[in-house]
Amino acid sequence: MKKWLTTIAASSALVVGLTACGTGGDSGSSKEEKELVVGASNVPHAEILEEAQPLLEQKGIKLEIEPFQDYIFPNKALADGEIDANYFQHIPYLESQMKENDYDFVNAGGIHIEPIGVYSSKHKSLEDLPEGGTVIMSNSVADHGRILSMLEEKGVIKLKEGIDKTEATVDDIADNPKNLKFKADVEAGLLPRAYQNNEGDAILINANYALDAGLDPAKDPIAVESPENNPYVNVIATRKGDEDREEIKALVEVLQSKEIQDFIKEEYKGAVLPAPKQ
Repeated sequence: MKKWLTTIAASSALVVGLTACGTGGDSGSSKEEKELVVGASNVPHAEILEEAQPLLEQKGIKLEIEPFQDYIFPNKALADGEIDANYFQHIPYLESQMKENDYDFVNAGGIHIEPIGVYSSKHKSLEDLPEGGTVIMSNSVADHGRILSMLEEKGVIKLKEGIDKTEATVDDIADNPKNLKFKADVEAGLLPRAYQNNEGDAILINANYALDAGLDPAKDPIAVESPENNPYVNVIATRKGDEDREEIKALVEVLQSKEIQDFIKEEYKGAVLPAPKQ
């Protein structure tokens, strides 16, 4: 695995200066116009951005990477103008956050998919889950539809007919043969710890948090979400109108380039997959 990205600590004065550049207001020097601040989860997003830095530098763009550890603050920072874009979330989550918080964001382009996995320290397959077993998942409601759809795909449960499965909740479970109990009060970043502490019978963990905790999302899960027709593409999000900025366009172009997509394939060996061509 590539050496982890060193956390970037920026002074408030620098952040303010870079933010002013990103708002699309009066331009300063040409150097300021070519600077770009992107918020990202440590793994794999910041690592992928780090790989893209020299390619962007060739285009005259200095990429600053601002690491975040959760799913809330990257969007707040983007809305507040503290960063120019973020790279940490999939499309349904972005759409739900825009709806809930009235964010005026736009999806500037899809980059990769992180198939979610089912982890268990007690059982070797989904078929082994016991009657009344406990399934632990993120407290992020935006993830519930994805998780439940996956469990339906694997034959563990069945959801109600006619619902939007990306927005499904446990109340939409129509058939639960093993009477599994769903626990959804754990922060996404703490799910690997719950797995390592042998909690529950099965734990659904997003690949980025699994990688960050030293797990192998391609080998350690007892079941993995199918990448086919997967709507959960991780994207570059930016404020509406900024998607046409030269720097944002260049960022997406580089991240979708063959060089970066090949890096994703080779570095993560199936734990992270390039997004399908649109």
